[in-house]
Amino acid sequence: MRSGATWAVELDGFGKTYRAGWGGRTVHAVETLSLRLPAGQVLGLLGPNGSGKSTTLKALAGLLQPSAGSCRIFGEPAGSDAARARIGYLPESVRFATHQTGREFLRYCAGLSSLTDVQAEPRIEAVLAWTGLGDAAGRRIASYSKGMRQRLGLAQAVLHEPQIVLLDEPTSGLDPEGRLAVVRLIRELAAQGRTVVFTSHLLAQAEDVCDRLAMLGKGRLLASGTVGELLGTFERAPVATSRLEKIYLERLHALS
Repeated sequence: MRSGATWAVELDGFGKTYRAGWGGRTVHAVETLSLRLPAGQVLGLLGPNGSGKSTTLKALAGLLQPSAGSCRIFGEPAGSDAARARIGYLPESVRFATHQTGREFLRYCAGLSSLTDVQAEPRIEAVLAWTGLGDAAGRRIASYSKGMRQRLGLAQAVLHEPQIVLLDEPTSGLDPEGRLAVVRLIRELAAQGRTVVFTSHLLAQAEDVCDRLAMLGKGRLLASGTVGELLGTFERAPVATSRLEKIYLERLHALS
């Protein structure tokens, strides 16, 4: 990035501590994490459960305050109105009002994003088509599969056309077909010029989609850099299935 340019995402000595229970010991969820991400790139925050990935993403979303250091979105403090307006967020565990239809849920989200009806309707139809939920938009969310709910969560995260999309374990619990669908959607976001930060404990998955990686362990940064820097020179392959996934998908599609 050229000198003087503003980073899309910047963590400067970010740390977060919690008190374990009333009067309990101090837990260091994240310690002195510093990262910079240019606009239009995809960053994978990788590590096992408890490594600090979700805590970092929540801080970037403005859902919690740093105990140390700072988090900035295009130069603005995370959590400020200016920063919030530029991000979309998909939490790890999405909660829906399952009596609503997919379209009704997105209309509700559009209102939270201050989109007018005139602005909202074409955006709702666009994200439904993009996520492949157009035919299911009139069905109650209670009838949606796990993969459909995850794609609906992704649809709400990009509904207001944010510059930065934060995704917490977006492929967690999905079957092979659902995982591939979400990975392809992330790649499409990057192709549109959006900045994406997502967390995952599946290291192999990150190779398929990330420009940069940051590996966390016990709240500390273990390694970071471009995929090429960490893995050596390689040619990125198309998103593909493993041999077992291929057998699964062939048998699944044979039923239809």
